Amino acid sequence: MVCNESATPPGFRLSIRLDLAGGVRIGPGKVALLEAIAREGSISAAARSLRMSYRRAWELVEELKRGLDAPVIATAAGGSGGGGARLTAAGAAVIAEYRALEAAAEAAAAAHVAALRAACT
Repeated sequence: MVCNESATPPGFRLSIRLDLAGGVRIGPGKVALLEAIAREGSISAAARSLRMSYRRAWELVEELKRGLDAPVIATAAGGSGGGGARLTAAGAAVIAEYRALEAAAEAAAAAHVAALRAACT
């Protein structure tokens, strides 16, 4: 393996992306958005916390809904009583299963990542 010997060895991070039928993808960005919606209780607050436009956040949520054929959030209309959003069972499952897959992949890749680090030091 050839590594750039003058550079500091790069950090290694495994990133998982699932490609679903129809071209829909589930990756770290969409999962982070769902986690932010769960934490913030609204799409707009979640979008702000991720420095994302409300429109983009809504598009990502809708893309997940189409790809999974199930809503990932449930919304309540705004107004004087306030609105909001919460995860559905499907949304919570996306987060849980993605994070479990990510942990399993990181564990499986640990020896290979260590070998890459050793080769580049």
